[in-house]
Amino acid sequence: MTGDRVAHPVLLSLANIHSDIRMKASHHTFLLVGLLPCPKFLTKDKSFRGPLENRIVHQCLDILCEPLKVAARIGAMLSDPVGNLRYCYTLLAAYIADSPEAALLAGVGGKTSHLTMAHNSMFGDSSPHEPRSASTTLAQLDAVASLADPWSIPEYMKLAKSHRLNGVHLPFWRDWVLATTSKIPEPYRFLTPEPLHHWHKQFFDHDLKWCIKMVGGSEINFRFSLLQPIVGFRHFSAGVSELKQVTGREHRDMERYIVGIIADASPKACVIAIRSLMEFRYYCQAPIIDNNLLDKAHFALKSFHDHKSSLLDAGARVGKKNCRINHFHIPKLEFMHSVIPSIKWAGAAIQWSADVTEHAHITEIKRPAEFANNQNYHPQICRYLDRGEKRRDFELATAIREHGVDIGAYYDEGSDDDDCSDIPTWIDKIETNEVLTGPSRRPTNLFVAAQLLLSKPVADIILPLRTFVVSSVAFHLNHQPDINRMSIDEVAQIYQLPDLKHSLAEFFGSANHNIINGTAPRIGGSRRSAMYTPLPFSEVRVWFSVRMQRKPSDGSTGIASARKVFAAPPFKEWPCGRYDAAIISHDPESPDAAPGLGLDGCYIHLLYHEFFPTDCFLS
Repeated sequence: MTGDRVAHPVLLSLANIHSDIRMKASHHTFLLVGLLPCPKFLTKDKSFRGPLENRIVHQCLDILCEPLKVAARIGAMLSDPVGNLRYCYTLLAAYIADSPEAALLAGVGGKTSHLTMAHNSMFGDSSPHEPRSASTTLAQLDAVASLADPWSIPEYMKLAKSHRLNGVHLPFWRDWVLATTSKIPEPYRFLTPEPLHHWHKQFFDHDLKWCIKMVGGSEINFRFSLLQPIVGFRHFSAGVSELKQVTGREHRDMERYIVGIIADASPKACVIAIRSLMEFRYYCQAPIIDNNLLDKAHFALKSFHDHKSSLLDAGARVGKKNCRINHFHIPKLEFMHSVIPSIKWAGAAIQWSADVTEHAHITEIKRPAEFANNQNYHPQICRYLDRGEKRRDFELATAIREHGVDIGAYYDEGSDDDDCSDIPTWIDKIETNEVLTGPSRRPTNLFVAAQLLLSKPVADIILPLRTFVVSSVAFHLNHQPDINRMSIDEVAQIYQLPDLKHSLAEFFGSANHNIINGTAPRIGGSRRSAMYTPLPFSEVRVWFSVRMQRKPSDGSTGIASARKVFAAPPFKEWPCGRYDAAIISHDPESPDAAPGLGLDGCYIHLLYHEFFPTDCFLS
């Protein structure tokens, strides 16, 4: 937290909550269930302190999870969100943890995989190793305990290290038996891949360092500084070689550029190796994954191992004091072999990212601690969180009441409690944000806004329309244009567009023709209008930015946040202007085609500007 105050929180959530809801911190789906002690020992001998600290963590988790273990064995009667009672069994589905904590929970020592039987000299292997099962770990613990007393730390640790264990003799998951299967949880299953640390942090610690070594620090910094700034992404104007502490979001921003940055400055095989790792990460962090995507991820990982030797040949692998390394004994490379099996078992890996739990440390620990008196802060944190939850529940109940929703009446009318096909009306209102459920902020739906504009009387609409929909993409312009009036000839000269007037005539004629016929304006293809077709206007308004929003192409529900595309005109520092690129599909047969399905029928547009006539509007 602050000063010398530390806390080790344990957060709990339900795996059957939709990931889109669970992964938003403002929904408060992760609840604080305990604060593990951070003990201080009289002895400074690490051989004693390490095993004792590990055992305390497992013992505390044993106490915290005891009610869940009882429910797993004999079941528990719980109520669902609409008040129905259901008999439930609590399975340990996933435990979100970074690499050191995952090793602690699995009971293994350092330089050992917590997912497989591999150790440090095997981490660079191209083929996966045997999973580390619960029965294997427990059998090793029984063998060590039969030869040494667990509380005789030096003797016990000597034998435990020979089995690559960390000294924990009673793992908290050892008796978490699910009644329907009579099996205990497997660490290689519930310790799911953690994208924030296992992928993005790995990129910063390894991939980026390889690229800097191959390209050179000054050169890669120069290339990053030349990138076009984009709203929502960090612009690394000072480069990346000297960065020390950056967030996971900045890791992702660097990942977006790295392949293009090194494309012509590194050996081809090295670029393929880096690109393969990036493809693996992007495939595996998709919110919806099928077997086809998993096959592509498997091929990408295989491609990296096929080309990784080129990184050694290029001298990209270096250690401390700039000494050269000729191996890939990296634990997180070994973890990648377990990603695809984990996705098949526990679903999309992106839902197990530590982003939301890391943020929960602020909302559940740091912020409540700020309101404490710096003394005995554990109960004060709990009191603060308890009052906050009661306040949110009260606000939700009053909001439902104000909207005139009678939850009990729905069931009093004789509805079948076991029939879940008919969702109550009040749930629809909450999901569409008609009932305010708290501080959650949903992205603005430009599609709905455009539809509302069209439903208004023409006299009440500001023309031209600032929000409109073309095919599957919604556009939104600022109320005030950046240039209110400028002649077409001046715009053509500034932006070096000699055929601007011809293009406007072509589009304007197509728009009028299609509006009459009730179809969308034709975009792309050969021009049909004459070169000097007259226009009913001579001036245009110019916008330097436009917000675009499209519906998800992966079949998921909801609306993605709008993206702002900039297109500034030329000025002193940027003689050619500053603009963003966009991939636009011109295929009228498949306007919703996703870039992931290929770029056939798509064009890359460099958007210098957006302009609309002053005397007309298009929708």
